[in-house]
Amino acid sequence: MEKREFSGRTVDEALTAATVELGVTSDRLDYEIIEKGSSGFLGLGSKEAVIRVSIKDDAAEAETSEAIAEEAPAVSNEEPAAYSEERSDSRREEKAVDVDSAVNSAREFLTSVFSAMDLEVELDISYEEEDRSLSINMSGPEMGIIIGKRGQTLDSLQYITNLAVNRSLDTYVRVKMDTEDYRKRRKATLENLARNVAYKVKRSKRSVSLEAMNPYERRVIHYALQHDEYVTTYSEGDEPYRHVVVALK
Repeated sequence: MEKREFSGRTVDEALTAATVELGVTSDRLDYEIIEKGSSGFLGLGSKEAVIRVSIKDDAAEAETSEAIAEEAPAVSNEEPAAYSEERSDSRREEKAVDVDSAVNSAREFLTSVFSAMDLEVELDISYEEEDRSLSINMSGPEMGIIIGKRGQTLDSLQYITNLAVNRSLDTYVRVKMDTEDYRKRRKATLENLARNVAYKVKRSKRSVSLEAMNPYERRVIHYALQHDEYVTTYSEGDEPYRHVVVALK
């Protein structure tokens, strides 16, 4: 196939972006590193890693499959839904959230951020009692800048907004941010990758390790395959290199 370039904060993240976009696992890819990249602050001022990728033909895949896929024990999911829900359940018994204060803090903080960035952004902020979270949806003409590569800027913005909002509250509230249904579209892409990987594991009868992903992305992979009769998933490695392994049960 024609070679394509992918980027990310690290070479591993660029490779993950390639597997998600092309719908194949990394063992089916040939790639060369164009730029190793360097870190920045909150995704700003950084120099991203860039790789040039092509998909191997079936013959090449057969020759290399033994080297890059290993048998793995059947282990249940390591990161269940309780990862986040346990914390929200424990907080249900705490005193009520000052919703007006939370909304105002979020709006004031984000308005100042977008003003400094010279971006025109409309904010739709609502409070969700069920999981004690502040849902912030953004719209405007330049949402691609806010999303960033693979949602990195959006994730960073959500993180610092969470800090800003909770700094003025007595009770913790979780901040969730999205724009143009990016989270939904990203989730669908990861679920498609999970199904493709599961099919490969069933066919080859060998486990497959995905590239390093953040906790949210790993949970999406786990949930997508949790009811599969033939494969199981678990995570291994340390952050920021922690990744999901898909294996036969």
